[in-house]
Amino acid sequence: MFDSPADASERLAATGYLSDDAIATTAYLAGALGKPLLAEGPAGVGKTQLAKAIAEATGARLIRLQCYEGLDEARALYEWNYKKQLLRIQATSADDDIFSEEFLLERPLLKAIRSTDPAVLLIDEMDKADVEVEGLLLELLSDFQVTIPELGTITAVRRPYVILTSNATRELSEALKRRCLYLHIGYPTPERERDIVLAQVPTIRAELAEKLARTVATLRAMELKKAPSVAETVDWARTLVALGRAELEDALDDATVAGTLGVVLKHASDQDRAVKELGLR
Repeated sequence: MFDSPADASERLAATGYLSDDAIATTAYLAGALGKPLLAEGPAGVGKTQLAKAIAEATGARLIRLQCYEGLDEARALYEWNYKKQLLRIQATSADDDIFSEEFLLERPLLKAIRSTDPAVLLIDEMDKADVEVEGLLLELLSDFQVTIPELGTITAVRRPYVILTSNATRELSEALKRRCLYLHIGYPTPERERDIVLAQVPTIRAELAEKLARTVATLRAMELKKAPSVAETVDWARTLVALGRAELEDALDDATVAGTLGVVLKHASDQDRAVKELGLR
């Protein structure tokens, strides 16, 4: 996938994803060692975007499994096409095998295992899935294979690059963590967030990008229900451009901050706290 951590950093940057040393090194090692990568941290810090950037940087196909409460094997791994099986039974008196490839419906996990082309398997927001789903993943994460009772064990012809993300809303099992490399992605420093804004919104001035990053850092230090994500910082920069304020010296004056807080703070109580602590009224 990548030749070195430096190569990972450079190729990810070419997609617009600015990594630090820890991210670039772990992204390289996950490919070099053939190990799944578990990226954990607050929502909106770029975990999912890392998987997308790796797929883009390496020319691999992105296969995504979005986790949620109630996710089961039929949605994650495979299921049988029961309607087609029933029609076959009704149409023939022969003893046809209705548990064959013809009737198999691939879901993301099986699709990634069977891919003959380079693939990045993104298992997104693992902490939202039920604990039972972790058990389903153990065979795949350790041996890169899945077992279908009717067909046997299917082993990856070409190992996918696997990234799991978690917002740490619940503790993942030690068995799952043991199979993965671990990367914590936290909120970036104001300097790095400035660089991210400049990479994503190249029309904005560096001074304004820095001021935005430092203002967001101040917001995150407050006792908020939901701290602003990096994506919301980028949205704030795009908002200023859309309002025609990006070139103004006072682009982020008190009136503008107060009028656009809804871009970065999505709870009324958080906006009230920010207005009060920033002295906007």
